Formats: sequence, structure tokens, C-alpha cells
Amino acid sequence: MTATQLTESKRKRAPSKRALATKTRVLDAAEKVFAARGFDGATIRDIATEAGEPIGTIHHHGGGKEALFHQIIARRAEALSQARLTALSQIRARGDLTLDTVLSAFIRPFFDLTHDDPRWRHYARLVAFVSVDDRWQDISAQFFDPTAAVFMEELLALVPHASRPQLAEGFVFSVSAMLALLTSQDRIGTLSGGQSEQDAQIDHLVRFCAAGIAA
Repeated sequence: MTATQLTESKRKRAPSKRALATKTRVLDAAEKVFAARGFDGATIRDIATEAGEPIGTIHHHGGGKEALFHQIIARRAEALSQARLTALSQIRARGDLTLDTVLSAFIRPFFDLTHDDPRWRHYARLVAFVSVDDRWQDISAQFFDPTAAVFMEELLALVPHASRPQLAEGFVFSVSAMLALLTSQDRIGTLSGGQSEQDAQIDHLVRFCAAGIAA
């Protein structure tokens, strides 16, 4: 193959900047629509309208509805996992492994990502859907369980009197509380008659979850 043919072949394989931008727009729209309506309530037409693209473009970049849902879960999972594992590595390096710090390493990165990019709030809603629907067990197993297993081992070492099923319950309860705060922070203001800082809410959440696991 000549150099000219090789260059031409690469051009055919590599998506253009325009195609990449379109795909990002499609995935952002799908993420927003699924977060608002759930998997069953969302339609490809809704996503096309949100993206400002023809329905054919949605199918081209996302496949069917289930494949598209899988894609939007997958695309942020690695960044979330890496942020959590990095936070855990940092507290290991400091020799500061406690229930509070380990849970904070798992919980706080999700809030930090949401603060930096509000689209992560949509993602939190999707993770909440996935966590309570048996249809998506394969998604949880692929994208979330490996990191959860790392944190579970740390918790087991910190609470040796607890059994693995007890720790699993406490961990799942903690994840549920985290997702509730991520997706409904305004509810606290409504019930309390005021507003509280997000950092304070996260600190309270971590202490709440740590106390529950310790008990």
C-alpha cells in the first residue's frame, strides 16, 4: 500500500470532527431525555428533538434505544471509577484509612464531577435507574461492580466484626443515599426551610453512612 493509499484509508476509518460533535450532541440529548423520562418513557423521537437531529442520525450514532442507553452509561463510567480510585489511593498514601475517608473517596468524586459539569447530574439519575432495575444488572456488573468491590474490601478490613452480607447492605444503603442527595438536593432546602452548602451536605452524608456501617 502506498503512502497516499494509507492516508486515504485512515481518513475513511477516522470520524471527522463534525461526526464526533454530532455523536456527542446525540449522547448528551439521550442522557438528558433518559434522565428525565426513564428508559421506558423515553423515545428515539424525543431524543432526536432534543438533539435537533433527524431520527436517522440518532439510529446511526446510537443504534437502538437499548444500545443508546448502554452507551450513555458507559461513556462516563470510566471517569467516575478513576476519580474514586485516585481518591482512595491518596488516602492510602497518607495512611488515613477510616470509614469516613474511604466512604468520602467513593462519594465525593461524584459530587465534584457534577460541580464541574452539570450534565453529570443527569448521569446520576441514570445510575439511580440502573441500580434499582434488574434489567440493567449486566451494566452494573460491567461498569460499577469492579470499583465497588475494591471499596468493599477496604470496608471489610475496617469493620472486621461485620460479615460480607452486612457490609454489602451498608454499602448499598450508602450508594442509595448518595444518589438521593445527588438527584434531589433541593428537597433538603424545601424540608428545612433554608439552604445548606453542598460541602456540608456531603460531610453529613459521609458521617451518616459511616455511622450506619459502624453500627
